[in-house]
Amino acid sequence: QLQLVESGGGLVQPGGSLRLSCAASRAPLNVYSIGWFRQAPGKEREGVACISNLAWITDYADSVKGRFTISRDSAKDTVYLQMNNLKSEDTAVYYCAASIRGCWGSSAAQPDHWGQGTQVTVSS
Repeated sequence: QLQLVESGGGLVQPGGSLRLSCAASRAPLNVYSIGWFRQAPGKEREGVACISNLAWITDYADSVKGRFTISRDSAKDTVYLQMNNLKSEDTAVYYCAASIRGCWGSSAAQPDHWGQGTQVTVSS
């Protein structure tokens, strides 16, 4: 059964950059579309970005478009989220999730597997 582990979160100043990683174990990622979600306390979970399993088509939420980039490295069985020009409203716990069904806009559709999350805090 696929397991996902996020890393790369931390404290960063506004305008700064951070790269999150989502590494797979026990099973490969190639058959899955991978999405990044985020959730702040008391708020709805938001799909941030998704990359498909075949053509590697990407989709982004409007709030992060032009600032975030999702990518995948098949050889390393890892998906990344490069976050640039970070803003305070980006503060949240970020989760990666794998879906056998594909992407639905900026979200992985009905994810089959979830990571445990990594905290991103944007503050001066």
